[in-house]
Parts: sequence; C-alpha cells; structure tokens
Amino acid sequence: MAFLTKDQIDKIGFSSIGNNCLISERAVFYNPSKIEIGNNSRIDDFCILSAGDNGIYIGNYVHISCFVTMIGAGKIYIGDYCAISVKCTLFSSTDDFSGAYYHNPQLDSELRNVKSEPIIIEENTVIGACSVILPNVIIGFNCAIGAMSFIKKDIPPNEIWVGNPARKIKERKQISFKMSNYG
Repeated sequence: MAFLTKDQIDKIGFSSIGNNCLISERAVFYNPSKIEIGNNSRIDDFCILSAGDNGIYIGNYVHISCFVTMIGAGKIYIGDYCAISVKCTLFSSTDDFSGAYYHNPQLDSELRNVKSEPIIIEENTVIGACSVILPNVIIGFNCAIGAMSFIKKDIPPNEIWVGNPARKIKERKQISFKMSNYG
C-alpha cells in the first residue's frame, strides 16, 4: 500500500484535512469538498467515501481499514480514536424496499422514497469487520461492535453488541489511561 503525499492529498479538495494523515492512493472520494478529516487519521486501500450534502466528518486518530464504504446524503460522523474494520459499510441513505417505490438512482426522485438520516459514531468506538450500519443510528462512546453485525438502532455508551440484528452481550470497560500525548 502506498500513501499519498501531502501535495496529493491537498489536490483532492477536502473541506479540511488535519496533520499527519495517511491516505491510500487506492482510496476513492466523491464530493470531497464535503469531507473533513482530523489529525493523525488513516484511510486504507479500496475505501469509498461518497459524501452527500451533509458530509462526512472523520475525527482525530481514526483508522478506516481497507474496503470500507461510507455513502449517503445524511451526515456521517466518526469521533476521535475510532476504528472502522475491514469491509464495513455505513449507509446514511436507504431506499424504500416495500415495493411501493422504485429503488434505482438513475430514476427521477419522485419515483423513489429515499430516507437520509445521520450516522454518529462517538469517540473510542470500534466497528468489527463486515458490519453494516443503517441511517439514523448513534453508536455511543466507547462501544465495540462485533464482526458481521447489523446495526439499525442506537447503541448506548460503553456496551458491546454483536449479531444480525445486533444485540447487547455485555458492558465494555472504559480505558483507564489518559490520552494527554494525543490531540
């Protein structure tokens, strides 16, 4: 994996970009002027970040692992010290699959019923590999989401959730050391 240089990153046209960011040359960004990335964050190979009008915010010291997709018109917010594992998908928009509407972006909007709501992942949360997060979800501070989990409702702080649909399995310990050396 090769990371972009600072000059290459600046040419992408992000809304804002922090210091010491590592961004793979194989990551793809749609509507980068609506994407903010904090300090010391990393985005690996084959990620697709497609920001809608409400944008994507990635905090400080965040790791977005390979093959992650973030897409939709709703805001996607990733707090500081988070990790999004391999092949996770965050949908801040979703179609109506009831059969009453079409579900093809090539069709006029009046033929579709798209729901766009924010996804908020609060600080120090880890999302396990191949997990899917739907619109209108808040995952609280210091949570862990197990691999291959399906998240369609809010997760309270300091909890571990797994499965499809995801369910709480236990409380998560809080980190006992200070991050004073980290922004």
